[in-house]
Amino acid sequence: MKLNKIADGIYSDGRKNYTENLVKGKKVYGERLISFKGKEFREWNPFRSKLGAGLKKGIFPPIKNGSNILYLGAAEGTTISHLSDIIKENGLIIGIDVSARVMHKLVELSEERSNLIPYLEDANNTEETKKELKEIKFDFLFQDVSQKNQTEIFLNNAKTFLEKGKPAIISIKARSISQKNSKKILEEEKRKLEKEFIVKKAVFLEPFQKEHLLVYCEKK
Repeated sequence: MKLNKIADGIYSDGRKNYTENLVKGKKVYGERLISFKGKEFREWNPFRSKLGAGLKKGIFPPIKNGSNILYLGAAEGTTISHLSDIIKENGLIIGIDVSARVMHKLVELSEERSNLIPYLEDANNTEETKKELKEIKFDFLFQDVSQKNQTEIFLNNAKTFLEKGKPAIISIKARSISQKNSKKILEEEKRKLEKEFIVKKAVFLEPFQKEHLLVYCEKK
């Protein structure tokens, strides 16, 4: 098997995508591990990761070795672990989630990955997070939050933490907003984003994720 670099820290064998494992020998969510030229790589499963699905659809996370990332809706760390691989020890990810249950798994993950800091907090509460994170300059914001006001959460955090011109990606889940026509809902949410962002690319995540729109944008 041969791997080719397709973006900073991301590799492909022509069918599947991989990141170089920051913690050799360790799986995070049961993903496949492979060796290539003396290095170990983890398969990035698009059925388990919205960002992994977006990668298959042509949206590449705009990060590299040393990037600082604010991640809203960290969950148990499936996607975060791949971002951790990419930014390596020189970068930093603040993983925010409101659930103490999933935060337990994220804390365990952070014990192996020094570039990951779990943060138990409601992503709505930007005033509180601003106090804690005011010294960090973020290069990238990613959000995967399944709440009715998910777009508003994204906009508020971008206003608080992102400088003009910085990139961000949001995964919008239609069913968390309304049970009505999902395509229409997702287009409405995209229009909300365009007030504060330049939308670079937006893709529906089928067949990997149902009724999800991934939007790659840049802060105005």
